[in-house]
Amino acid sequence: MLDAFNIYNGMEKNHILLSFKGDITSDLLTSILQIMEYKMDNLNEVPKTKRKVYNVLVECLQNLYHHTDETKLDFNDANKGAIFMIAKNELSYNIITGNFVGNTSIETLRSRLDKVNSLTKEELKEYYKTILNNGVTSLKGGGGLGMIDIARKTGEKLEYNFLEIDDKVSFFTLIIKVSQPQLT
Repeated sequence: MLDAFNIYNGMEKNHILLSFKGDITSDLLTSILQIMEYKMDNLNEVPKTKRKVYNVLVECLQNLYHHTDETKLDFNDANKGAIFMIAKNELSYNIITGNFVGNTSIETLRSRLDKVNSLTKEELKEYYKTILNNGVTSLKGGGGLGMIDIARKTGEKLEYNFLEIDDKVSFFTLIIKVSQPQLT
């Protein structure tokens, strides 16, 4: 039997403010953003941090919304949802997302993430402009700008992992750190 108290304690221990598992919908995106805005207001978060967290949340949730659907055709119903969590500690907010991806997509995604992680702040700015100006968009409407924008806004490397589930699908985890200004 599921022990709700142990789950609660685990969430407390890991400073989880919000957690969701299931299908990502546009209504859910709106609700999550409203909840996090309310939580950050109650935490008396500084406006700059609120904006940064909010903007990164939008990018992360849009990525889940747009890219989770494409896997539903390839996998059984158990593999179509996603997870989303937000944690807060003394130094940062941590946004964690997870969703299933086709194994044939992994190398392209890994290559893009590694490219973003290899660039300096100035190089990210130029890379963003290059992609924006090149006019190439995906079927989902983006040109791969989301991850670049997240790295630019946070100034942090994007942590990620692929866990192979079977020969067709893996579970992709992305962790984004949004640092808070430190009081001196």
